[in-house]
Amino acid sequence: MDWKIELIFVPVTDVDRAKEFYERIGFHADHDQVPFEGLRFVQMTPPGSACSIAFGTGLGNDLEPGRQNTIQVVVPDADEALAHLRGLGVEARGVDEQGWGRFVQFDDPDGNTWTLQQLPPRD
Repeated sequence: MDWKIELIFVPVTDVDRAKEFYERIGFHADHDQVPFEGLRFVQMTPPGSACSIAFGTGLGNDLEPGRQNTIQVVVPDADEALAHLRGLGVEARGVDEQGWGRFVQFDDPDGNTWTLQQLPPRD
């Protein structure tokens, strides 16, 4: 049986601001729906990813904005990712060299922290 992670919720305080930020860094807006008053569901996918993020209003998510700091994304080149983010005006941090990879971090407008990892060469 295959298990595939396809959606991770990211808590935000301002849905429009979050959507603009993620579009600016290259995420595709898959859905932005208001099926009824009090519920807005936005789903966005990073380029090349099989897993999307979701945020909105009325989703019943108990995580406070700014507290999501466990999302890690694999990128082919940490230096290129850092330059790309900084070129878009994102205050990215890195490159942190570790034995298990090279890392770049950045925060969304609510303070949710993302980690980008360039995997080490595999034998």
